Amino acid sequence: MTGDYILFAQHGWADTNQSMMSLAGQLASTEAQIVAPSLNYAMTWLRIAPLIDEVDALATATLARQPALPVRIVGHSMGGLIWLEVLNRHPEWWPRVEFLVLVGSPVGGADLGRILDPLQVGVGIAADLGRDRRPLAARIAAAIATLSIAGDIDGGSDGTIPVESTRVPNAQFVCLSGINHPALRCHPEVVEQIQQFWGGGSLSAPLLPHPLVDQLRQIPGMTDAHRRDFGRAAAWHTFADGTSIRLWQSPLGVHHVFLASPQGDCLYSGYVGWLHLTEMWHSLEALRAEADRSQSQEG
Repeated sequence: MTGDYILFAQHGWADTNQSMMSLAGQLASTEAQIVAPSLNYAMTWLRIAPLIDEVDALATATLARQPALPVRIVGHSMGGLIWLEVLNRHPEWWPRVEFLVLVGSPVGGADLGRILDPLQVGVGIAADLGRDRRPLAARIAAAIATLSIAGDIDGGSDGTIPVESTRVPNAQFVCLSGINHPALRCHPEVVEQIQQFWGGGSLSAPLLPHPLVDQLRQIPGMTDAHRRDFGRAAAWHTFADGTSIRLWQSPLGVHHVFLASPQGDCLYSGYVGWLHLTEMWHSLEALRAEADRSQSQEG
């Protein structure tokens, strides 16, 4: 059987392939070959490594049977994370991949995963979903045309995944208002955005975050968070360009860190759990000291 491309469509955590088959059917050309495996439902609650192995084996066999066909990939939620790991194993496939689409994928680490595994001891799938894969995704997006799609139903998340954690450097980004996490799997607006992307449309400029965003994300334990508490945060330090770090502590003692633009808009939101609180303060003090040194040298 031949076709003009192979479309891999991968479902995520606590799901089957039914919705992804529907999405793939709406996206694919009549000659495309659709590969949308249904992973063991129970296994999606355990660890991600066996799931990566399963998708890797299936993709390897499929590509070997059709060595001349290009590849398109769509992954929902954990399905996108699985494909990031598979592509990381196979850089030799990258020239064959025309498009990579991540739909509601917590590339920066799912905050729910870190809440369920705050001490990072490996509680089921939580530890795997809480891992920050943004450096890996950025490297892949620099070589493969990548689109990240987020949903937003409450001003900062799709009800499950914070918008912040879906942003990928070097990738195009679209945030769809009013669409929750499960609905992203086969919503007509998602279909439309992917088709525009595949058609060569520029949906956004590649994400180039503020340098301070990258530095905040490198703080041990920093987890991308919802922006709902931005208005409660108090200014902690203002830099020479007018950007500022704002802090807020939740009633449970969780420290939230925000980066605000000179105009007062939220550029980044994250939080650090109790395990990394000391490292957070050391890192913030180092950022402030470095900024003060640079300003004094310029002066």
